Amino acid sequence: MNPFSSGTRLRDMIRAIRACKTAADERAVVRKECADIRALINEDDPHDRHRNLAKLMFIHMLGYPTHFGQMECLKLIASPGFPEKRIGYLGLMLLLDERQEVLMLVTNSLKQDLNHSNQYVVGLALCALGNICSAEMARDLAPEVERLIQFRDPNIRKKAALCSTRIVRKVPDLAENFVNAAASLLKEKHHGVLITGVQLCYELCTISDEALEYFRTKCTEGLIKTLRDMTNSAYQPEYDVAGITDPFLHIRLLRLLRVLGQGDADASDLMTDILAQVATKTESNKNAGNAVLYECVETIMAIEDTNSLRVLAINILGRFLSNRDNNIRYVALNMLMKAITFDDQAVQRHRVTILECVKDPDASIRKRALELVTLLVNENNVTQLTKELIDYLEISDEDFKEDLSAKICFIVEKFSPEKLWYIDQMLKVLCEAGKFVKDDVWHALIVVISNASELHGYTVRALYKAVLTYSEQETLVRVAVWCIGEYGDLLVNNVGMLGIEDPITVTESDAVDVIEEAITRHNSDSTTKAMALVALLKLSSRFPSISERIKDIIVKQKGSLLLEMQQRAIEYNSIVDRHKNIRSTLVDRMPVLDEATFNVRRAGSFPASASTMAKPSVSLPNGVEKPVVAPLVDLLDLGSDDILATPSSSGPDFLQDLLGVDLGASSSQPGATLAPRTGTDLLMDILSIGTPSPAQNSTSSVDLLSTADVNSNPSIALDTLSSPAPPHVATTSSNGMFDLLHGLSPSPSKEATNGPAYPPIVAYESSSLKIEFTFSKAPGNLQSTNVQATFTNLSPNTFTDFIFQAAVPKFLQLHLDPASSNTLPASGNGAITQNLRVTNSQHGKKSLVMRMRIGYKLNGKDVLEEGQVSNFPRGL
Repeated sequence: MNPFSSGTRLRDMIRAIRACKTAADERAVVRKECADIRALINEDDPHDRHRNLAKLMFIHMLGYPTHFGQMECLKLIASPGFPEKRIGYLGLMLLLDERQEVLMLVTNSLKQDLNHSNQYVVGLALCALGNICSAEMARDLAPEVERLIQFRDPNIRKKAALCSTRIVRKVPDLAENFVNAAASLLKEKHHGVLITGVQLCYELCTISDEALEYFRTKCTEGLIKTLRDMTNSAYQPEYDVAGITDPFLHIRLLRLLRVLGQGDADASDLMTDILAQVATKTESNKNAGNAVLYECVETIMAIEDTNSLRVLAINILGRFLSNRDNNIRYVALNMLMKAITFDDQAVQRHRVTILECVKDPDASIRKRALELVTLLVNENNVTQLTKELIDYLEISDEDFKEDLSAKICFIVEKFSPEKLWYIDQMLKVLCEAGKFVKDDVWHALIVVISNASELHGYTVRALYKAVLTYSEQETLVRVAVWCIGEYGDLLVNNVGMLGIEDPITVTESDAVDVIEEAITRHNSDSTTKAMALVALLKLSSRFPSISERIKDIIVKQKGSLLLEMQQRAIEYNSIVDRHKNIRSTLVDRMPVLDEATFNVRRAGSFPASASTMAKPSVSLPNGVEKPVVAPLVDLLDLGSDDILATPSSSGPDFLQDLLGVDLGASSSQPGATLAPRTGTDLLMDILSIGTPSPAQNSTSSVDLLSTADVNSNPSIALDTLSSPAPPHVATTSSNGMFDLLHGLSPSPSKEATNGPAYPPIVAYESSSLKIEFTFSKAPGNLQSTNVQATFTNLSPNTFTDFIFQAAVPKFLQLHLDPASSNTLPASGNGAITQNLRVTNSQHGKKSLVMRMRIGYKLNGKDVLEEGQVSNFPRGL
């Protein structure tokens, strides 16, 4: 017989497909069989219908289209014989789903079969309905299914309960019809029926509050009795799994009790004893017992319960951490992260075991354990835990160093008892994993060092010794270069020695060697080289005896492949060579950086990292839009002239303080915007020369390097790396601008003209809140719009914790300053103002549009309002 003829049996077709050597041969066999099946379908031969459908189901499981056989399923379902119906229903569940329109045609057949006298046919119909039931079918057939829950045969009751579960999921409005029937199933002795009844009750409780209250009142005691009987029952071979009587029913009962006890103290009190009994009597040497114990712990944590039972649950999780199975340890760590909110001290008792999990070979367990350790840290144990983590950092895998170093840095920053300890721990992290440390971390370290004046000598010596050993750690090199540039004289003279230090001998040449290696090393990036160049300029004043050597190193950078490095080398060489009389004042030590301002700005500028991993969610500070991927901040502004200022409140900009790069107007001036920069203005930006005060309206420019100004008022002499000139600095004519580069002076700036005026708008108004926008533009910058938002409370209640957030399309850039307050007085008796700056890259082509979200607390409850602004004035 031809193996591909229409008369082939299913097993012959399977044998022929498996005999194929290539995918093309298989497709040929399937195409041939499908063609034969189509021919037989057209002939409408009832004898081969079940055989054809069996073949189609196998072809469907291989991934080939079989839509042409859907009607054959309906014909077989309508057949009177049980074998045909069985194949038809099986094909219905495999070849169709609830989205198929043809499924509507089978509803009547299902209804007839649900009322069939043969219980096996009824079982087939229930099985099919439970798998492919749509919302329309559920509404039509729900009465039949509800009736079958009371059927005499337990198998039919079991299938009817499962089918009811799908029906109430599809149509929650029908839940009330099944409440009484589901409650009756909880009294069953047959475990198969009981487990399906418990599942149906669980589904009803999650859908309907009325059902939840009904089961909580009527069925809690019965469920507890059932669970107690199972826990105390003797060995039952038909239900025993690894020494546990029906662990599947155990878990379903515990899950339903969790829903009933959550938020209800009375129900929780009733189930306390049985939960303690399950937790103590269940064996944990088998996986079935561990599954029951885990579900019991979940229930204990969810219900309203006493601390003693929760301590028992946490101890069970502690035992799970010692299990050899990775899955059990992982779920235990997950559960402990939730449990720490209930009883921190109970979790702390397992700290040693959790620390061991940080060293686990499995990456998932390591990361989860590290997150849990971060949550366990407090002021009392921070020293011990940090030491353990840093010791492991030395031997950890390269793939894990980034996560581990980020967590250690977060812990050290948050719980540091003193600055000396903070600096020591951060230096250890930089030595072991410096290349994995994020920019904001070492920026923060520099700010702390700047503020710890009594530790400057200790820090620069520690960094010098560290960089000699760990010169491959890029971040460590940057911090060391910065400190040597600022405090190199303290290093050479051993100033500020602490009792814990051993004296070291460092010459001026030794200090310069470190900087030279950083700037000449082939794998140093542009940021490190730029910082080293600045450090050399500073050391040229601190070490006059080797200024010629420093000058030679600077001159070599004139041939750098980076244009910015070339230009800076030329400028710095000019300062070293031609302006020795003012160099010492120009490169004086950097003023102390404002640590509080930097921390506020850092929280709003950088993407969430370790700080957001300690808790499930972190509220954004008022006046800060949702964090987006911030541009990498280049310490010397290399490669970017348009870095936006970050949201700030007051005080000098961190980068301006750190590096003296003029990123725009001072952030302390409301409404300040970034002025466009040109190539001829670059030197003026670096040395803050020729930058007019905001109050100036003439063409005069500031000459900060005039010797007359320095001598008359030394306090205004600027460090090359300090912030822009104060407005009271003496000025000279623009024609007399000091020429550092032999006649290469910038063109005088033109007088700015006033921008156009725009009418204010009401951006949002509800029954309780009104938002008004007023607009202004910086002269010469039509793309940027300054917006002042005024928030008025129209309700008689005061709003607290007021937060305004905004989002714009990709062609717009949005910057928000902090709001004037986070409390909005009632009835319009005061307002909150907040400044926004919107930059439109499609100015003249696309109009501004903005989505807003306003959050506040009203009588202790969180309120959220949202709106969209599209009525901006034309021309913005």
